[in-house]
Amino acid sequence: MSTCALPSTGETGAAASMRRGACPSLAAPMQTGDGLLVRLRPDDDSLTIPKVAALAAAAETFGNGIVEITARGNLQLRGLTAATVPALAQAIGEAEITIAEGLAIEVPPLAGIDPDEIADPRPIAAALREALRARQVSLKLAPKLSVVIDGGGRFGLGAVVADIRLQAVSTVGGAAWVLSLGGTAAKASIIGAFAGDTVVSALVTILEKLAGLGAAARGRDLDPVETRALCRCDACVERTAVPTSAAIPGIHDLGEAGTVLGLGLAFAQVEASVLAAFLYQIQELGAHAIRLAPGHAFFALGLRHETATVAQNLAATHGFRIAEDDPRNAIATCAGSKGCASAWMETKGMAERLIETAPELLDGSLAVHLSGCAKGCARPRRSELTLVGAPSGYGLVVNGAANGLPSAYTDENGIGSALTRLGRLVRQNKDAGESAQSCLTRLGAARVSAAFEQG
Repeated sequence: MSTCALPSTGETGAAASMRRGACPSLAAPMQTGDGLLVRLRPDDDSLTIPKVAALAAAAETFGNGIVEITARGNLQLRGLTAATVPALAQAIGEAEITIAEGLAIEVPPLAGIDPDEIADPRPIAAALREALRARQVSLKLAPKLSVVIDGGGRFGLGAVVADIRLQAVSTVGGAAWVLSLGGTAAKASIIGAFAGDTVVSALVTILEKLAGLGAAARGRDLDPVETRALCRCDACVERTAVPTSAAIPGIHDLGEAGTVLGLGLAFAQVEASVLAAFLYQIQELGAHAIRLAPGHAFFALGLRHETATVAQNLAATHGFRIAEDDPRNAIATCAGSKGCASAWMETKGMAERLIETAPELLDGSLAVHLSGCAKGCARPRRSELTLVGAPSGYGLVVNGAANGLPSAYTDENGIGSALTRLGRLVRQNKDAGESAQSCLTRLGAARVSAAFEQG
């Protein structure tokens, strides 16, 4: 890790980061429709309230004043230029914010303080980073390759897709680690189990194997049987039961670790000035740091239960998501036409319109993706409903991604009534106790598309 990384000059990584699948960083920003974008993976232990406030101020000074938290719990700053990225890097260094570089090694947001976790994953993560730094020749790995080390607990990473996953399990002899490859915890290919003292060398062996397959190789490209033999791990044929993670928005009692307040960003972003103002308010209430979390969310640490309630009310006035049943939890949006020149939809306004006209869709059972263009930056994977902006209006993709073929279209004049019809379709056809997702699945894509386009 380092406090900052200044962009190189001449032939930089910026050109490479413009293509889909690259990871933008301070050293290699990504060109987007609203300027350069930088994604940061701060060390959670470094994110004190003053440091995050300093980062927010830098976003306003050197970017467009928007701070984003990604679906995987990383920070993004937008609207930068080639001239302002070095100044941003300097500001991050001066604030002493530690940025993780290289391979994405992810642990749960409350690792080390979650009383329900089986084992603290941070020592393994730190040892793996050190082992990779100690190599004389760096491994050339796929840009978005990720390693998840999940110690369990209330806010585990079972739903996060990973190339390589370690999941802590309880055994008679203590904690052990189950290794799997590709996908979420429920779908990954199980390789075997390890004792803690053999895990890091096994991970390095797997990464070396991936590097040998080429710079585009991912965990799913490895043969499970070959990998099991390579790592010399104990056979493990039964899938570990991974508990469903608790919803992040809300007040959570961690016993001796105190109380944490979970909050989500509305549509993945917040104005830097709003974030800074809120952070200073909760600092007065005792908060001292934040932990970033998947799902465009974060935890505020250091509050007592009484002050957490006050902070939660303050968060609501600033527009943060504070509850599990917030309809905004079900909507994924990109920057939209207000923040990206590539977009054909004002996604935030469309989201508010959706909440107002079709609340029946937003019971939390399905994902609605509002994409300014067919690139689908906010949610590259499939969604039950995806609305895509286009020069002539809007296309609806049912059970697909933004780059899929739309099955229905409408223009600006018809979008309001189209959304209303989708909401009415669910309201009039949903059985007692049935979710919106189950209702739409039962009705079928053809009927959903017909309701959107024709009524």
